[in-house]
Amino acid sequence: MTQRATVLLHPDFRVGAVDRRLFGSFVEHLGRAVYTGIYEPDHTTADEHGFRRDVADLTHELGVSMVRYPGGNFVSNYNWEDGVGPVEDRKPFIDLAWRTIEPNTIGTDEFLQWAEREGIEPMMAVNLGTRGVAAAAALVEYVNGEAGSKWADLRIANGREKPYGVTLWCLGNEMDGPWQIGHKDAHEYGKLAAEAGKAMKLVDPSIELVACGSSSMYMDTFGEWEQTVLSYTYDIVDHISMHAYYEELNGDRASFLGSATAMDRFIRRVVSSADAVGARKRSDKAITISFDEWNVWYLESRFPGEANLPLQKDAPRIIEDVYSGLDAVVVGDLMNTLLNHADRVPVACLAQLVNVIAPIMTEPGGEAWKQPTFFPFAQAARTARGTALDLRVDAPVFTTKRHGDVPTVTAAATWDETDGSLALFLTNRTAEPVDVTISHLGASIVLTAGLEVTADNEPAVAGPEHAAKIAEKHVRVIDAPAVRVEADGSTVVTLAPESWTAFEGTAARA
Repeated sequence: MTQRATVLLHPDFRVGAVDRRLFGSFVEHLGRAVYTGIYEPDHTTADEHGFRRDVADLTHELGVSMVRYPGGNFVSNYNWEDGVGPVEDRKPFIDLAWRTIEPNTIGTDEFLQWAEREGIEPMMAVNLGTRGVAAAAALVEYVNGEAGSKWADLRIANGREKPYGVTLWCLGNEMDGPWQIGHKDAHEYGKLAAEAGKAMKLVDPSIELVACGSSSMYMDTFGEWEQTVLSYTYDIVDHISMHAYYEELNGDRASFLGSATAMDRFIRRVVSSADAVGARKRSDKAITISFDEWNVWYLESRFPGEANLPLQKDAPRIIEDVYSGLDAVVVGDLMNTLLNHADRVPVACLAQLVNVIAPIMTEPGGEAWKQPTFFPFAQAARTARGTALDLRVDAPVFTTKRHGDVPTVTAAATWDETDGSLALFLTNRTAEPVDVTISHLGASIVLTAGLEVTADNEPAVAGPEHAAKIAEKHVRVIDAPAVRVEADGSTVVTLAPESWTAFEGTAARA
């Protein structure tokens, strides 16, 4: 029997504007994300700077608006000064985070110029693990400073006259995590972040700062960490970070399909923590969230842990998860959740862009291809614009081991008032079809096209052939959505089992 759900939609019920930075990604010096990922000078598609054109083209197709760099765990042991200037003068070093010999070929200038050529906004991170205030302020000066100061003049001497104008800066990375080089408790980190942020804004008052939040909702210090860190940094920072990864554990498919419920709770709890600090400070300022690491990552079941990695060189294959149709459905559902919090989540980064838990894969000297997770992200990035709508979803729930009761259907939508374009995203988490009634009294909607991603039941296999096979079987372009119009004017669509479906169309006030 087909299940039923209802979605109430009206263009006047709004969450907030959709910031284009919500469709960010992440490039860390980890595994093959940089070397043989975005950069491979001997590749047949390499440009004059050594960056792969095929990867850049897929990055544009993916719709990535912003890329975070250089880490991640990597940044907490990184001396940025070692990665600027003539490449032949740079020395390789041991990256303690991922136990890799870093060749130091790509650094700040190379990355920022790649991002500039590709029209992608950069998001930079500073090292607050093994370094501190002076190095952070110096990097801002190097990147954004005008001629006539020490570090800006060094940039100019290295061949870059014009400042890069980087707006968004992370004050370290996952400093709550014991795995982090230079790990600190909340008081230590909060004081350091406040002083570093103050110095960085004295160099360039226009920048936005991201304080490190919890690395996971399941950290022992979660909640207390946010409140303590923000008690020191509230008046200095603009955002607090969130990181979350999801995976299917022990065959618990139901919990995996309900992962976005956990993401939703995580966001709500961090917002509550931030607002509590603001209330105590009697501040009208609202701290927003930079969800600058999120994805499906088989962290517990496939990754041996950083400490168990052998010391390697030559861009080792680390954390190259292969994704399935099921993973793609979950990624789409996580994207729904981010859109539903657009008022408090203006920044997000799918971690990562290439090879490392990524939607894009490459073979050294060979082709680049799309993983199944590529498709829902690209569809959302292309069509979600304007304002995120505040939908009301009435759907049955089912019980999961990890997340308790979760709804069978989730929904998100955006509306661009300038041209009336509507994007509607629906997830069916159940193994049966669901009829969804879209109630839009007071508004007229027309659905004209779409994309359906369905889950599979077979193990994912590495390589472009299997990825193409999944795309052929489980990613379907909808040229003319099959809809039923009820007597009251509402629209009914049928969702396939375990699916994420994106509809395009128009909406207008009736």
